[in-house]
Amino acid sequence: MAFVEFSRELRPEVLSGEVTVSFRLWRRPKVKAGNHYRVGDRRIEVDSVDLVPFASIDAADLRRSGETDLEALRRRAAHAGPIGDDTLVYRIEFHIID
Repeated sequence: MAFVEFSRELRPEVLSGEVTVSFRLWRRPKVKAGNHYRVGDRRIEVDSVDLVPFASIDAADLRRSGETDLEALRRRAAHAGPIGDDTLVYRIEFHIID
C-alpha cells in the first residue's frame, strides 16, 4: 500500500479525521479517487481529485485543509514551486478509514 505524506504540523489533524482536504502542486496526480493510502499507522481513502486554480480555494476548504489562510496554504504547497493565483493545484478530498 502506498504512503501519502503530510506536513508534520498537520499529521495529528489528518490522523484524527479533522483535516479532510489537501492541496498539492503536482505535475500529474499521484493519488486516485477510490484508492487507499497509508498515513502513519492509519489509512485514508481518496474521495476525489480535482484540478483547481489556487485563487478558487474558499474558506471552507481552508478550514478542512488545516490552514489558517490562503497565504499559509500557498507557503506550504510552494515547496514544489511558486504558486500564483492562476496556478492549478490538485484538490484532494479524503477520509480516514479503519
